[in-house]
Amino acid sequence: MIDFDAVWRFQDEERTEVNACLGDCIWDLNYNPVRQCIEMELERHLDDEELALLSSQLTLPADYDGEGMSGSMFVIYPW
Repeated sequence: MIDFDAVWRFQDEERTEVNACLGDCIWDLNYNPVRQCIEMELERHLDDEELALLSSQLTLPADYDGEGMSGSMFVIYPW
């Protein structure tokens, strides 16, 4: 069973970290129950330096997931 309270807390934590690092630039942030991860797409495409900076600031394990329609995408693993 999915603990949605925990998912919401994790999403709020990641939103705070992105805002502190890059400013308010999250396009989409949602939980994917099939992949059991939080998927995040930004409003802009990050260069290599910004990708490294954001990845080092996230407190949960995360992987860069490519470029989406709006911006850079990440997969965040809360479990």
